[in-house]
Amino acid sequence: MIFPSNRVRIMVATKPIDFRKGHDSLAAMVKNELRKDPFTGTVFVFRAKKADRLKLLYWDGTGLVMAYKRLEEHSFTWPAVKDGLMVMNHAQFEALFAGLDWRRVRAIEAKAPEAVE
Repeated sequence: MIFPSNRVRIMVATKPIDFRKGHDSLAAMVKNELRKDPFTGTVFVFRAKKADRLKLLYWDGTGLVMAYKRLEEHSFTWPAVKDGLMVMNHAQFEALFAGLDWRRVRAIEAKAPEAVE
């Protein structure tokens, strides 16, 4: 999946949604139920009742982008079903989107240098 930057914030809605929802309905859900602003560039990931489907919603600065993916032979590894959001780092999201177990992915955290010589 191609995003503008690996610094994009990724939030997963942990409760399954009705997959008939489109751009506007998902944006309204982000604002009203999840209490987040859908127009900040954050990627919101939604799951269906069937664990083999996901939808993404994000604002790219010019419009809402929605993507849908269904795995053909496997299921996505999802966090426990509950109300709310879970933050995922870019590496974990890439693993989830590829159908891998994102819980086994750990991003390398590096501190920016304090001074340049």
